[in-house]
Amino acid sequence: MTDYDSYPLGDFPLDSGEVLPSASLAYKTYGDSSLPCIVYPTWFVSAIGDNEWLMGPDRALSPQRYFIVIPALFGNGQSTSPSNSSIRPFPRITTRDNVTAQHRLLTEKLAVTHVRCILGWSMGASHTYQWITQFPHFTDLAVPFCGSARTAIHNQVFLESVKAALLAAKGAQSAGSGFGQSGEMRAWTDDEARIGLKAMARVYAAWGFSQRFYRESVFVSALGYRSLEEFMVNFWEEWALSKGE
Repeated sequence: MTDYDSYPLGDFPLDSGEVLPSASLAYKTYGDSSLPCIVYPTWFVSAIGDNEWLMGPDRALSPQRYFIVIPALFGNGQSTSPSNSSIRPFPRITTRDNVTAQHRLLTEKLAVTHVRCILGWSMGASHTYQWITQFPHFTDLAVPFCGSARTAIHNQVFLESVKAALLAAKGAQSAGSGFGQSGEMRAWTDDEARIGLKAMARVYAAWGFSQRFYRESVFVSALGYRSLEEFMVNFWEEWALSKGE
């Protein structure tokens, strides 16, 4: 049983000229549809529920004041993804493809013709920038935070390290930014997934918080962990393993 809905897009044409067959976009709405609409896309590795940390009756993103729509990005495991489809090889999907699909969801399914705000964090911020470029008159406001309009080379290096950790768990390796290399197309076994996700967590840990956070042991003083290793296991590894569920 899922706690979100899916909008079928049919055979969805992509920016690359390829087609994503029988595509669907996962989404969830909060609040009454008569209220001003806010679009709040997910980010890298996040599920729809991960966006709820900024929502609440006493917060800026209040379902009592706004009709909030959270669309899941392609590849997040809820919208059409390698993990929930038999599409092999899975086509390259761009930020533009995601925004096109989100626009179709809003206009075709939810009958939304204009929104009050589009916002997003990290990769969701990149999609926010794409929204105001692709559909500049569709929203009053755009609030991209902790993200950029174009992925920097330094960020690509970081993403390569995360990807390499995952691929190494099943004996594969990266073939460069945006590509993988493997002798066969198969899913990770349970053991490979566990090992790969835990390795990914420890790579991500160095990027997720600042030097000062670690230097001043904020994971102890503010988050209550007794040691760095406890923080790595119970915060970072637990977070990463939840993405394999």
